Amino acid sequence: MISIASTATADPVRVEVRGLSKSFGQVRAVSDLGFTVEPGSVTGFLGPNGAGKTTTLRMLLGLMQPDAGTATFNGAPYTSLPEPLRTVGAVLETAFHPARSGRNHLRVYCRAAGFPLSRADEVLVQVGLADAGDRRAGGYSLGMRQRLALATALLGNPGVLVLDEPANGLDPEGIQWLRGFLRHMAHDQGRTVLVSSHLLSEVEQTVDRVVIVGAGRLVREGSMEQLRSGADGAGTVLVRGPDVARFAEVLRADGAQVVQEDGTLTVHGSTPADVGRRAFATGVELHELRSRTSGLEEIYFQLTSGSEQFAAPSPTVQEATR
Repeated sequence: MISIASTATADPVRVEVRGLSKSFGQVRAVSDLGFTVEPGSVTGFLGPNGAGKTTTLRMLLGLMQPDAGTATFNGAPYTSLPEPLRTVGAVLETAFHPARSGRNHLRVYCRAAGFPLSRADEVLVQVGLADAGDRRAGGYSLGMRQRLALATALLGNPGVLVLDEPANGLDPEGIQWLRGFLRHMAHDQGRTVLVSSHLLSEVEQTVDRVVIVGAGRLVREGSMEQLRSGADGAGTVLVRGPDVARFAEVLRADGAQVVQEDGTLTVHGSTPADVGRRAFATGVELHELRSRTSGLEEIYFQLTSGSEQFAAPSPTVQEATR
C-alpha cells in the first residue's frame, strides 16, 4: 500500500508564462509563448519532440535565461523566490550517486536546503520507497529512480510541482498510483501541478487542463472540455435506429449537417437533447443516441500535425506486414 498523505501546503501559487522566447543560434526554440497554470489543478504540458517543452521548463526554473518574456510564480521569477525549494519542487531528469542509498541521497538535499533530516523518511513513505530507503540508488529500477526523484522534489513541501515525464519506467500499478497522487496534491491540497508527458492516454485520465505547444508556439490552452469543444468531433451526435434514413431527411430539412452510413447518422453541430427532442416530435424510434467526443490523442494530432521536428513517412501496408 502506497501512501499519498502529505502535509498541507501554504498559499496557492499561480504560474504565469508571458511572451517567453528563446533562440539557439538560428533555431527558434520558443517563440512568444504564454500560458497559465492554476492552483488546485493538474495541467498537462504537451507537444511533439522539439516543440520547446524542455526549454520552457528550464526557463521557468531559472536554469536558462530567456531572450524575452517572463515566467513567474505569483508574480516572482524563480531566481527571486526567497525559499525556492519550499515554493517549487521540480523533476526534469533523474541523477543519483549510484553508491548512495535513497535515504542518504535525500538527507544530502535536506542538509543543503536546511530541512530537517526527518523529511527524508517522510517523503520516502509518500512515494512508496520506505522499504527501499537503505538500498543503493544504483540498484534501483527506472521506476524506483522516478519515485526517488519525485521524493526529492517533495522535500520542501512545495506549493508547485513541475514534472517532466514522471511516469517513465513506472509499471501499471505505479502509473495508477502517480495519477491518484498528482490529483490528490492538486485537488485535495490546492497545489499547482504541471506535468509534461507523451503518454496521452494517461494524461487524459489525470489532467484538468492542457497546454499544447508546437514549434515553440502555443497551439491550444484550456480545460479538457474546452479542448474538445474546439475539436472536429465536438458538437457531434451519433444516432442509430430502424428508420434513420427518414430521420436524416427530417434533420436535413431543419438545416442540420447529417452524414448517413451503415444505419448510423452522424449529426454535426447539435446535442443529444436537440436530436432526441426532434426524434420524439417526429415519432422516430431510436436505439442509440449519444455524443461523439474526441479523445485527447485524436485532438492532439489534429492540433500538432505539421509541427513535428522529425516526421517519418508512414510505412506502406507491405512494409508494415513484413
